[in-house]
Amino acid sequence: MNYGNDHRIVMTLDAGGTNFVFSAIRGGEEIVPPLTLPAEAENLNKSLAAIKSGFAHINDALGGVAQAISFAFPGPADYPAGIIGDLGNLPGYRGGVALGPMLEDTFKIPVFINNDGDLFAYGESIAGLLPEVNKQLAKAGSQKRYKVLFGITLGTGFGGGIVRNNELFIGDNSAAGEIWLMRHKLERDCFAEEGVSIRAIKRVYAQKSGTPLAEVGEPKDIFRIAEGSRPGDREAATAAFATMGEVIGDALANAVTLVDGLVVIGGGLSGAAKLFLPAIVKEMNGVLKSLNGGTVPRMETRAFNLEDAGERSLFLKGEPRTITVPGSGRRLSYDPLKRMGIGLSRLGTSRAVAVGAYAYALHALDHAVVK
Repeated sequence: MNYGNDHRIVMTLDAGGTNFVFSAIRGGEEIVPPLTLPAEAENLNKSLAAIKSGFAHINDALGGVAQAISFAFPGPADYPAGIIGDLGNLPGYRGGVALGPMLEDTFKIPVFINNDGDLFAYGESIAGLLPEVNKQLAKAGSQKRYKVLFGITLGTGFGGGIVRNNELFIGDNSAAGEIWLMRHKLERDCFAEEGVSIRAIKRVYAQKSGTPLAEVGEPKDIFRIAEGSRPGDREAATAAFATMGEVIGDALANAVTLVDGLVVIGGGLSGAAKLFLPAIVKEMNGVLKSLNGGTVPRMETRAFNLEDAGERSLFLKGEPRTITVPGSGRRLSYDPLKRMGIGLSRLGTSRAVAVGAYAYALHALDHAVVK
């Protein structure tokens, strides 16, 4: 799938709890100056008016030639139907709001709404980590290729999305990839997001450093402490990110055991990956105990850190060998190393979401997807 040279135009929206940012994309590139309007989170009528106004402004700037609207919006939601559920950061939308149908009635073009974690994964599968890894495998002479990508976003929350064979997998209830609801490895009665988020980094640093939570800085400050470029408890700062990595690794091990593919990481916290990515891989490559006292590998596949040159080289090389077909003497190439790679976003999270939204709309139009 390559929409880089496609001349069709899709209007987009970056929907946050504070602001709505409207734009338009053609050929994977933004073609109009973005427009920012307040989200009016508490007032549904004002919020819907802002969405109509924003898209109308972009539509007028384009001369009314857009083929579709496609964007990420917070859940819970029935995304195929375009109906938004009870949102936490946009409380005015409680009770169910038919946002997609409203926009279709207004602009007379198809409207596609998805979760940002889904569109992030889709963008990286189209033009990011997935095609990059497959190109590197081909260059290395490997016959292995990947068709499945699990994307996670790390920030105020712990988002996820699944792509298989260029198709976004959202599940029967628009609830696939919701990795944030995995069990927290270290706090067994809690969900994973409590250990994988901005608040988690701050909480663990406060606990390990003895600092009152109200006095703890943002994760970027804690990252600088861990690097030694800012005063503070360096050991506690390092532990805060490593602890998050352990929780992510446990959740990902469960997820990848089911979907079996590459993993791409995005979101604001991904900038500190060197402090938590090794812990993710270590956790995923750990062991589980059996009741007779033995152990089994945590996963059937082996995880590799694609941001580490040595691990990436081993991942690309694999363990190729030649075997003989019994009774014929015919020889076959065989690589028994079951492996998955974990890497960072190649597009940047916002751009990956935008590319995902654009590509999803055009793919849906091309394949006459019925919402």
